[in-house]
Amino acid sequence: MTAITQEMRDKYETVIGLEVHAQLKTKSKIFCDSATEFGNEHNSQVCPVCMGYPGVLPVLNKKVLEYAILTGLALNCEIARHSKFDRKQYFYPDLPKNYQVSQFDMPVCKNGYIEINGRVIRINRAHLEEDAGKLVHAGAAGLAGSTYSLVDYNRTGVPLLEIVSEPDINSPEEARNYVEELRNIVRYLGVCDGNLEEGSLRCDANVSIRPIGQKELGTKAEIKNMNSFKALQRALEYEVERQVELIESRGKVVQETRLWKEDEGITISMRSKEEAHDYRYFPEPDLVPMEIDAEWVHRIRETMTELPAQKRVRYIYELGLSEYDANVLVNSMEMAFFLDKVIDLKANVKSAVNWLMGDITAYLNEHKTTIDKTELTPESLVELIALIDKGTISNNIAKKLIEPLLEKGGSAKKMVEEQGMSVISDEGALKDTIKKILETNASEVEKYKSGKPQLFGFFVGQVMKETKGRGNPEAINKLLKEALDN
Repeated sequence: MTAITQEMRDKYETVIGLEVHAQLKTKSKIFCDSATEFGNEHNSQVCPVCMGYPGVLPVLNKKVLEYAILTGLALNCEIARHSKFDRKQYFYPDLPKNYQVSQFDMPVCKNGYIEINGRVIRINRAHLEEDAGKLVHAGAAGLAGSTYSLVDYNRTGVPLLEIVSEPDINSPEEARNYVEELRNIVRYLGVCDGNLEEGSLRCDANVSIRPIGQKELGTKAEIKNMNSFKALQRALEYEVERQVELIESRGKVVQETRLWKEDEGITISMRSKEEAHDYRYFPEPDLVPMEIDAEWVHRIRETMTELPAQKRVRYIYELGLSEYDANVLVNSMEMAFFLDKVIDLKANVKSAVNWLMGDITAYLNEHKTTIDKTELTPESLVELIALIDKGTISNNIAKKLIEPLLEKGGSAKKMVEEQGMSVISDEGALKDTIKKILETNASEVEKYKSGKPQLFGFFVGQVMKETKGRGNPEAINKLLKEALDN
């Protein structure tokens, strides 16, 4: 693409609307009892209902509706008292019935919103539908270059909740933040595992630009195939630049569907779109309309866990955490749940946060895992912190214990006792060690006494080395100063 100047960019406002598909984490599909597990043998989780055989009748999985209502409440949506399913007609190899059971004019949830960094992003609707199958291309990583394609119908009939935002998002970064927050919400609720790589959370974006101050929306392009948060932001940044360049060069943005190619960092045209889709929606004749009882909705609301936004506020105002620390912890659900258990144990929360944000996060990043998949328990971290606070071990010793606790678990106190790692605070023993260090480094002692006080740190380091990190730092500093000043 031609280089776009900042002056050109500043002439336009970006307008983004997102459609996020969340696979609901039920054990069986939306209209049949076939399993929904990811990664099983191709076409091993199908039945006559989800394959659309003649004469079969679907039955709504009540847990799917419950999860949809729970999510809608978390998104501040109105929950419909009356709702229904519709048939959406289109033809594609991964759609065995040649129609998809979805919702058209009476969605379960509508008129919601979430806040992203103080801005309200409105949610038009959240509706239920069944997922399609998945094309498996042979001979290449994608359709291009493949010799033939197969269809895996395991995903057919898996329940989806499609969350449709209003075009309130003004930048690719804000779009990423919005999807990250939606992922946090559905994961905290336990209704979706939010795995973009496995496709349990998928996002399509409608992107347009318009001159600053113009009310009318520009022509939009729909972007697909964004399988990570990074890909989402990069794809939208590219698409905005592409549209700015087109308009600045007196071209015209065409309404179309475009595919994000991660390896090339570009979007390419898949198909042009007409002004209105003709999906020939009509009410699903095999499913009765739904009457949603207000008392049931109330009971569902009472089961709702603390949401990410609420947890951030609590961490900042009750625990005194910085906004950055609160965001990092809340965005890692497993870490936040771990911290809450530490809080319940009446521990030193500030120290716990420092350990979680520091050495523990470093270990998790290095091993590409999450804290719930390690052997570390809240009880063992609290015990470790108590040993430090009591002066039984030093921070340096504690750092040596973190990795074994993460990998093998167990009691920090027992490890200290078995390995003789407790802090040496006995002044007699420390004086003997200091005497030995000063005698061994006589020339450095002379330099120190001749006006080089910076050597004090060298002596501290030598004593700590001699005691294998077990020397009490306060006692060492006090006794060293006395010995050197005499």
